[in-house]
Amino acid sequence: MLVQGTHYRTIWTGGDPFRGDLFIIDQTALPHAFRIARLHTLEEACEAISGMLVRGAGLIGAAAAHGFWLAALQAPDQGFHGFMEEASAALRATRPTAVNLEWALERQKKRIAGLGRQQAVPAAFAEACAIADEDADCCRRIGQNGLPLLRRAAQAHPGRPVEVLTHCNAGWLAFVDHGSALAPVYAAFDEGLPIHVWVDETRPRGQGAALTSWELLQHGVPHDIIADNAGGHLMQRGMVDMVITGADRVARNGDAANKIGTYLKALAAADNHVPFYVALPSSTFDFGIRDGMLGIPIEERSPEEVLFASGALDPGRTARVLLGPPGATARNWAFDVTPARLITGFITERGVCAATEEGIASMYPEALDAGAREQRHA
Repeated sequence: MLVQGTHYRTIWTGGDPFRGDLFIIDQTALPHAFRIARLHTLEEACEAISGMLVRGAGLIGAAAAHGFWLAALQAPDQGFHGFMEEASAALRATRPTAVNLEWALERQKKRIAGLGRQQAVPAAFAEACAIADEDADCCRRIGQNGLPLLRRAAQAHPGRPVEVLTHCNAGWLAFVDHGSALAPVYAAFDEGLPIHVWVDETRPRGQGAALTSWELLQHGVPHDIIADNAGGHLMQRGMVDMVITGADRVARNGDAANKIGTYLKALAAADNHVPFYVALPSSTFDFGIRDGMLGIPIEERSPEEVLFASGALDPGRTARVLLGPPGATARNWAFDVTPARLITGFITERGVCAATEEGIASMYPEALDAGAREQRHA
């Protein structure tokens, strides 16, 4: 997508499999500075994921795949596969909720199985690049498949913009390109449909205020940042036509884990008969988990994210300030699970389906069967 008129992806390489040049947009610097970070090692890739220089389901998967390639470059010839198992475990431990990370690592492990280091390095590089390209293409297709929903909303409300509410950041910054929840928004805007986005600030890290707003500004999409608790008020007053969020992991029954606070938006949407869609690529489904409430792991992050906030004092300077009283403690669950019964449908790269096991099976029959086999043998 665009940054000051120039196209960027969130992650890219220098192009040489045997030269460990990996580039990312450092999202911890946004929205006050646009900074590109260069990664060379497995350890730097792990820190980029756990420290949220990269974040979002699709991008976490792509970053893990590229981190696996960097590990292959570091690995010794003797004991190569043992080293790679340890590298995979280190990458897997960085963020537990987003299933894309595990999915990407499993692909990489299969790709290099039986290869020596000299053959594995270019193979892991090619697989990482393929995962990134597939992520971008899936998100592009999510945008095209979600576009008819926004067209129908525009036809139902002529003379005013389509009002979309989103929570957290599921735009192109959360993926390699295009995004999931925002992909239909970008497709509608580029087609000329009048559209406006309500952007939840998304405490405690403020991904909506810091990231969603920033990328919408870059693309020129009209929007307003709102307090996290304002969404229900807007829905009660008919000021939201639909909610579209992303997801970090979706179980085979349709339960969806996403940024903390998503469940409350889904409840408000159900109470006010507002359609609630979850946009995601196939890599975000976890077909081995039958019940999302019971099976999806929920990451708990540092309490400092709740107790402190960062912002700009003036151009070029940022500050970190304490919000609560000195000595206060906090808890910081990063995700919650929205039950499938509250979700109108899933917008995927294959189409739009109901948030049920049957609906998902209509889109991914082969994966659902494989997930069932995996669950039986677990």
